[in-house]
Amino acid sequence: MDASKSPPPALGGEVADERAHAVSFLARRDRFGAAEALPWLLAIAAYFVFPNQMILGGQTLIMILFALSLDLILGFAGIVTLGHAAFFGVGAYGAALLITDLNWNEPISGLVCAGALAAIAGFLSGWILLRYRGLALLVLTLSTTIMLQQLGNLFRDFTGGYDGIPGVNIAPLFGYFGYDLYGHTYYLYCLAVLFVAFYVVRRIVYSPFGQSLAGIRENVARMHALGSPVHWRLVIVYTIAAGLAGVAGALFAQTNTLVTLGVFDFDQSAAVLMMLILGGAGWLYGAFVGAVLYMVLQNELAKVSPEFWQFGIGLLLIVVVLLARRGVFARLAGIGRLLPWGMRR
Repeated sequence: MDASKSPPPALGGEVADERAHAVSFLARRDRFGAAEALPWLLAIAAYFVFPNQMILGGQTLIMILFALSLDLILGFAGIVTLGHAAFFGVGAYGAALLITDLNWNEPISGLVCAGALAAIAGFLSGWILLRYRGLALLVLTLSTTIMLQQLGNLFRDFTGGYDGIPGVNIAPLFGYFGYDLYGHTYYLYCLAVLFVAFYVVRRIVYSPFGQSLAGIRENVARMHALGSPVHWRLVIVYTIAAGLAGVAGALFAQTNTLVTLGVFDFDQSAAVLMMLILGGAGWLYGAFVGAVLYMVLQNELAKVSPEFWQFGIGLLLIVVVLLARRGVFARLAGIGRLLPWGMRR
């Protein structure tokens, strides 16, 4: 038989091998490494080492969850926003109104309802806003948050206006665990919720859906050319992130027993963005490092100078941007290949 007329070799075997290699790669990335237990062990150790700082600890855990929700859309999907506080505020007011108006003070179901309400808000706003990118998206997300804040002030008979909603008191956890003055139960409650939320985010990031988000972040035009439903993927992840931010807001309301329109302030969106810049966006555990740095420095600097503590935060932010552009977590971890799979970007 003439070799020149022989059929080309079958490519099915090569394609199957590449597919198996890709599946094996994703499976390795999804494994929990021993090093990933360190942040959680430190959080548990803090409960025993700093028993009188549990209120600050609980607020720090809430901000970690808030930063993690932003990291999901900013660090992994490339959605830049200045209005993430909108969903934090929706969750906070949802949890508060559920208690004060409907007399439903069971904490866990309150979190679920508040998160669902924030996710609905995220879906509706994301379906419209995510058709835009860049500066237009920044302005639109910021404007949405300002509008929500002003609507809250307009319907002050319902929201309490800038005076807020006091008396947000939840029932004992599981009907048995009451809340002490030093916030020990609140801390463990927030830590458990954070762990569940982190597990969900981690599974999303290392799933095929999460890999498609990384592709959108790196090259939107190429993902469009491949036929990927870019807009709907962004809407889905935006909805999930909004729900997680709503859960963080609900935790904030439940643990502070008071909600004001300050939860919609631009300062709230800016603070969580600074946490991600400090820790490192797109690293999962960058939200942990950044939120802890920000909250501890804020607490300590406010003791030194209640009026000018933001100067110290700004100075640190400048140093991090100049010397560790990928964030403190990446700098502390050293070379990226030395990180366990579960802690890599």
